[in-house]
Amino acid sequence: MPTAGILQRVITADQLVAHAVGDYVLQSDWMATRKTQASLPAAVHGLVYCAPFLLLKPSLLSLAIIAGSHFVIDRWRLARYIAWLKNWISPWPYQPWERCKETGYGPDHPEWRSTWLMVMIDNTVHVLINAWALSLTAPPRSPAPRRRRADRSKR
Repeated sequence: MPTAGILQRVITADQLVAHAVGDYVLQSDWMATRKTQASLPAAVHGLVYCAPFLLLKPSLLSLAIIAGSHFVIDRWRLARYIAWLKNWISPWPYQPWERCKETGYGPDHPEWRSTWLMVMIDNTVHVLINAWALSLTAPPRSPAPRRRRADRSKR
C-alpha cells in the first residue's frame, strides 16, 4: 500500500542520531543555559546542531530549515506553549498562562514531570521538522519489492 509525502520517508535512525548528537553531545553549557535568554547562544547552538546532519548530505534549504527552526524553537522555548495549548483539550478550568509560563504546566504538577514533558515535546517537534526538511529535496523512495509466494501446487 503506497503512503503519501513525508510518511513515505519519515524518520530514520540516522536522523535521530544526528538530532541527539547535535542537541545533547555538541551543546555546551553556555548554549544550554543562555539560549533562552539571548539570541547569540541560541544561534550558535542552532548552527552547531546542524553539524551532524551534514553527514546525511542535506540540501542547503534543508539545513537552513533545520538550523532556523531549531533557533526559533529553543530561543523562545516554544515547547512550553505547545504544552500549555494541548492542556486545553481537557475539561475546564484551564490554567492561565501566568501560572504555566515556565514549562507549560501549572505549579500543581511536579517540577521534574513538567520539565521532562516539555523536553519530550521539544524533541518531538525538532525531529518532525527535521524529517520534513530532509524530505523536501530527498529523492522519493520506491516501495520495497513485493515477495512472491512460492507456488505451492508444484510441490
